[in-house]
Amino acid sequence: QVQLAESGGGLVQAGGSLRLSCAASGRTFSSYAIAWFRQCPGKEREFVAAMNRWSTSNGDYANSVKGRFTISRDNAKNTVYLQMNSLKPEDTGVYYCAADPRASDRDLEYKYWGQGTQVTVSS
Repeated sequence: QVQLAESGGGLVQAGGSLRLSCAASGRTFSSYAIAWFRQCPGKEREFVAAMNRWSTSNGDYANSVKGRFTISRDNAKNTVYLQMNSLKPEDTGVYYCAADPRASDRDLEYKYWGQGTQVTVSS
């Protein structure tokens, strides 16, 4: 079992940057794929980025964030990061990290979830 806790959200101006962290409990963290999803106001939860359990720097991204967001993981610290650059107002939402042995861009595939962290980008 894995417990996840996100941090690093906040208020930032458009064009700014934030780095989200997802700290995981459990000694088997490296056995899990980790993904970031977000729920923007009035929208369904959507995929942002994912990284399989074998990688620490290569991830898959939604088209809307490709080239601006970077996912990475530090297995020694049991932590996954989402570096978000060139933020836009439409990036505003609650960001969740999720874990499952197998990477996917579908939220229903993930068994473990954090509570979420709010990101607000002002124009």
